Amino acid sequence: MYDEIALERAIKESFGVDADVRQAIVFCAPVSRTADATLFLTTKKQLYLYITGKSKLLFGDIKKIVSRMGLKAEIYLPPKGRPTYFDEVGRSKFHEVFPGRKHITDEDIIFYRTLATYNPALVLISEVKNGIVYQFDSDSNTSWRVAARFTYRRIKTS
Repeated sequence: MYDEIALERAIKESFGVDADVRQAIVFCAPVSRTADATLFLTTKKQLYLYITGKSKLLFGDIKKIVSRMGLKAEIYLPPKGRPTYFDEVGRSKFHEVFPGRKHITDEDIIFYRTLATYNPALVLISEVKNGIVYQFDSDSNTSWRVAARFTYRRIKTS
């Protein structure tokens, strides 16, 4: 229970989201050699993934982790108070590589957005693929093993 309260406070401080943890599906499971993830369901029946790491994590790393865990992301939530964080970082990284370019489109910065530092990370999940959530395991043949069996698909309403 104390871990859930600490998780709620950390999410509130970092992302400004009120996430009332109803049920933890996977708690502090390893998702890389230096990062852990918590998958939880809120009281509003939303599924969130909270990832923290001891080393630098990039937005591209988080996308890869979400995919390898067997999840589909709906929204990657930016840090609190910076709704255009990924675009800002993408544009600045693009300017470092191409300082002379004036007109920058969204297609130009797609790759450079993935270079944004994103630790901790909060992701709203839309679906658990095949009903299985995976976690990192260095001893496994594929480096991933089953952490939990959980079926979830978010149905969009108008």
